[in-house]
Amino acid sequence: LVMVFYGSNGKSDPVSMGNKVEHQAKNQIAYDIHLPSDLGMLYKVRLGLQSLENNISQLSFHHFKMQNTSTLDTFSLTINKTLPLSLNGDRWIEFPVEWPLKEALSVVTYHITVFSRNILMERNVVHITACIYGTHGDTGDRSLLWSLENVQQGEDNESFVVAMDAVELGELDKVVLLISSKADCKLDVKKLHLKEALKDDPIYVFEVNEAFSVDANNPEIQKEIPVSFVIKGDKRKNGIDNNSHKEGSQAGNLTEYTIRVYTGDKRGAGTDANVHIILFGNEDKSEVFQLSQSLEHQDPFERGKVDTFKIMTKKIGSLHSIEIGHDGKGF
Repeated sequence: LVMVFYGSNGKSDPVSMGNKVEHQAKNQIAYDIHLPSDLGMLYKVRLGLQSLENNISQLSFHHFKMQNTSTLDTFSLTINKTLPLSLNGDRWIEFPVEWPLKEALSVVTYHITVFSRNILMERNVVHITACIYGTHGDTGDRSLLWSLENVQQGEDNESFVVAMDAVELGELDKVVLLISSKADCKLDVKKLHLKEALKDDPIYVFEVNEAFSVDANNPEIQKEIPVSFVIKGDKRKNGIDNNSHKEGSQAGNLTEYTIRVYTGDKRGAGTDANVHIILFGNEDKSEVFQLSQSLEHQDPFERGKVDTFKIMTKKIGSLHSIEIGHDGKGF
């Protein structure tokens, strides 16, 4: 059993619950913990089971109480939760610390949508955790393969949603993935979408687009992914940059867009890969369009060139962001 304490000046290292105090009441354990003096005002505690073994017995928490032995400031909270939350469940719970005259943060459920090619096929041998960072700290390493919902599988892609309870993180900043495996495998991860479960936006998009090879020589891989862009619906400033121009031609429920792509004028700027684009509006998002039929050039995306494409899509409302990428083929 370990605990991590978060304060206005930073967070503690994991504190092992080893220094028990004697004269304990029945079903009650007390510990003496010495924290660095520079943590400031405590605002969050994460409590969990360090072991990753599945045969660990469950531990039920009913009540938590802590007291600063210098100031006698006391915080107590009824928890009534059991860890792990399921056989392979999350081994951590978080709760905010509320002091007099200071409003506490809330506990929220985050939904992490994972877009990949083969994680579900490898899920019995691979272990994947994500640590999400925001303005109010981080979640610690939390499993991505224990509570899968809305699983969707296609021929060449898959997606699933993971629910995670945590003290609200504020604006999200980055995600750190930690991948390890009992056997040699290669995981192809496309991207992650993160949002609060009870809100439609903002959706934080983390582009990964990487194949991770885990083997005896590389048994554990850590990858830090900064936020790529944020989808905020109506709250985001609508508009398009100079590289893309919307035209107001609408036929029925379809809207035509003209997209101009300006390829950089330096060595290696062009690509022979297959380029795609997705448009995001405040009402919906478009399907995936392959940008292959340039109005100017037979071979698009050459150095220093401008390529124009016209696409027709369903009405998506006011355009606020795009996803553009390629499949990595060719030079």
